[in-house]
Amino acid sequence: MFSHPRIRQTKIETKMATVVLQHLTKLYPQKGSSGVRVVKGINLEIAAGEFMILVGPSGCGKTTTLRMIAGLEEISDGTVSIDGRIVNRVPPKDRDIAMVFQNYALYPHMTVFDNMAFGLKLRKFPRAEIETRVQEATAMLGLEGLLERRPKELSGGQRQRVAVGRAIVRKPKVFLFDEPLSNLDAKMRVSMRTEISRLHARLGATMIYVTHDQTEAMTMGDRICVMCDGEIRQVAKPLDLYRRPAGLFVAGFIGSPPMNLFRGRITEFGSDLAFEETNPEGNPLRLQLPPDLTRRAGTHRGRGVILGVRPEDVHELQASAASEARAAYPATLELAEPTGAETFLHLSTGATSFVARVRPDERQSSALRISVYFDLSQAHLFDARDGSVL
Repeated sequence: MFSHPRIRQTKIETKMATVVLQHLTKLYPQKGSSGVRVVKGINLEIAAGEFMILVGPSGCGKTTTLRMIAGLEEISDGTVSIDGRIVNRVPPKDRDIAMVFQNYALYPHMTVFDNMAFGLKLRKFPRAEIETRVQEATAMLGLEGLLERRPKELSGGQRQRVAVGRAIVRKPKVFLFDEPLSNLDAKMRVSMRTEISRLHARLGATMIYVTHDQTEAMTMGDRICVMCDGEIRQVAKPLDLYRRPAGLFVAGFIGSPPMNLFRGRITEFGSDLAFEETNPEGNPLRLQLPPDLTRRAGTHRGRGVILGVRPEDVHELQASAASEARAAYPATLELAEPTGAETFLHLSTGATSFVARVRPDERQSSALRISVYFDLSQAHLFDARDGSVL
């Protein structure tokens, strides 16, 4: 069985470049209308040597954005600059980029060596230079001994390594990855994303990586650009994105399981404020807010808000924790999902389903009605009208 070796410490000199998108727009003509804008004037600067992830749901415009950077899609408006040069009208082959596709795009009749060397041959590189570059890349990716095989004789992971190697031998200024791991099984995806991260650390090259998998985004990127409906919702480092989402969409998209979201309003709680869930079933979730959330919610008394709490901040409440009862709630346990290192408790208030992430040893009761404690120190409040964070 094929095992994934670590990226070898082979010397490969690479270039790197900044990539700047300014007011980048893609409009597809549509009969009877002014057209469909799938990318809506986005602005993004990717630093030289940065690993930038474009993430979002299907149809958000991330792949279209990548293809405009590559020159595979015509730009409707705005500019793409690579290393300070606007490349809107520069052919893809002259942009000094290399792209790794979702479907590998290997030539089935060619050997591994010929697939990796093909682009260099087209550019009339000397044979000795081609062999040196291919040998460097195969040593780095652990493909030695496979150079005479054809794609059908390789595993999915090996094919993806060949596709990455074909990009490496180009020594481009920018690497572009279009969901390169989506055709691999779950175990191999984990292994390959580790290898691509090591590759970036080894090469120090500028990389732009498109994925719909937010776990890939969180584990691989220097920064993450979250897109939705053709717009950028937030650009930040992974943990900043997780801990300080800029709005409701980012909060609900980033995280596995995602953030729990409760709709309700801000009410008075003695001299403090509380969140009260909108719950037509009765017995709404009602939680006293800590000082920081009270301060931020002060202008929203009586108004609709959404409370966001991460699954790891919801705990099963034991009898010894009665002092924390102000943030406790008797929830209905719908399902306990053990995964080994942790257990997911799927709970309900009657109006809202939510998840608690707990350690296996915290799961002490099999009752269908349990008390849970909400740690609101890391919670977020969002305006119910526009999803902005308070």
